[in-house]
Amino acid sequence: MPAAFSAEEKTRITELLLESGRRLFTTRGLRKTSLDELVAPAGIAKSSFYQFFDSKEALYLELMMRQTAQVKRHVIDEGLLAGGDVRDGLRRFLRATVTQLTTDPLYGRLMTHPEEMAAVTRRLDPSRVADDPDNPLRALTEFIVRGQERGELVATDPAVIIGVIQAVVLTPVHADRLSDPERFPAVLDLLIDVVTAGLAPRKE
Repeated sequence: MPAAFSAEEKTRITELLLESGRRLFTTRGLRKTSLDELVAPAGIAKSSFYQFFDSKEALYLELMMRQTAQVKRHVIDEGLLAGGDVRDGLRRFLRATVTQLTTDPLYGRLMTHPEEMAAVTRRLDPSRVADDPDNPLRALTEFIVRGQERGELVATDPAVIIGVIQAVVLTPVHADRLSDPERFPAVLDLLIDVVTAGLAPRKE
């Protein structure tokens, strides 16, 4: 019979599981992290893990969701919406997002291990993401639609524009495939300038 935990114990154990999950997922990865390793700091049995999370993937997803407010502040509030025209906003957003993905160990791990990203996203509850006021994707979509309504962005499916943006932010994963990887920062800067100029052509 599963152990019964008080509300206080559940809160404490949840935080310990999140802490060990962040440490292990970013150093060992989702697949190589065992339940034994996850539960050891919390001092609970493996079977008790499922009273807190449905799976390792669900734990990873919870870690990501807890970061959405910080991510939104960085890429949306201080990037996309920080002033200037639509092109400047997109440029800041792209640079901030690339920085987030390349410096944050949790997100960076998923970017470089697509099989782990697929495993985590399969656990994603679309309604939870859609209803999250800190969801950066929702803010980006609203920005694109407003820009199109004002004639400041190309008139195409907003999902296509988001796909182009996603293609840019994923390029650091392939930086080592360039003929001269040391030039990647300059390549990325120019790519961002070219893409934002194409998405938001200035009227003469």
